[in-house]
Amino acid sequence: MQMIPFDKRDGFIWFNGSLIKWDEAKIHVLNHGLHYGSCVFEGIRIYDGKIFKLDEHIERLFKSAEILDLKIPYSLNTIIIQTKNIVKTQGVRDGYIRPVVWRGSEMMAISAKGASTNIAIACWEWPSYFSPEKLMQGIKLSLSKWTRPSPSSAPTDSKAAGLYMICSLSKHEAEKKGFDDALMLDYRGFVAEATGANIFFVKKGELFTPTADCFLNGITRQTVIEIAKENNFIVNEGHFKPEFLENCEECFLTGTAVEITPIQSIDEYIFEERDVTKKLIKEFKRKVLGQ
Repeated sequence: MQMIPFDKRDGFIWFNGSLIKWDEAKIHVLNHGLHYGSCVFEGIRIYDGKIFKLDEHIERLFKSAEILDLKIPYSLNTIIIQTKNIVKTQGVRDGYIRPVVWRGSEMMAISAKGASTNIAIACWEWPSYFSPEKLMQGIKLSLSKWTRPSPSSAPTDSKAAGLYMICSLSKHEAEKKGFDDALMLDYRGFVAEATGANIFFVKKGELFTPTADCFLNGITRQTVIEIAKENNFIVNEGHFKPEFLENCEECFLTGTAVEITPIQSIDEYIFEERDVTKKLIKEFKRKVLGQ
């Protein structure tokens, strides 16, 4: 099945205060966000017509913009309202929302504080990232040569577009080698995350997840930790070297796109069990549907 390119779709996008036709939502090639990475975004899921954790996502969008010195020219409440409106306009029941903020094309220089800040919100139908068969089978990861940078060298607590280039490079390399995704270490050599999702391990019935001190503390990650504790699982956050993966029974990713996705292997490390992961998937589905 061929995917329709994102610039060839139907419907509307909320763009700088107005609803415009999908194929008219264009920006100039000389905009600052494209050339210098002054761009932040969010990814939000819709389940059965309900937007999951909308307030938390929009709050993070504003925080990311502030970190990159971008002043969104609308209130947080306005963006929340307009996000709900575009979902209604598009008629999406199960899908994805992409708010994006970028610096405009008035200036072409490293310093461009006088340039405009623009915002758009798009929404489309989008099922689970992986097929049900692939999901239960688990995906395969390989260790990336790229590492997550330190907070002193990049704005690691923002969802900034520029930070994802090493993620694309890591995933491309993994796919070339026949893997589904890549595991990235941080600048200290500790396990960090996959290219677009946080990671969890299960060892002796307890959950372990890297401390989010140089990558995003994902909203789905936070939700899974909350669910795990509600179900009496012990959750350990810390710094883990790759050798920690040995003797882990289970491993899974969490994120808006991947939701909760089991991992079959990371290079030579194999994760055959699924019991804890299945339990968390079941409880996660209950929570996102408000049951």
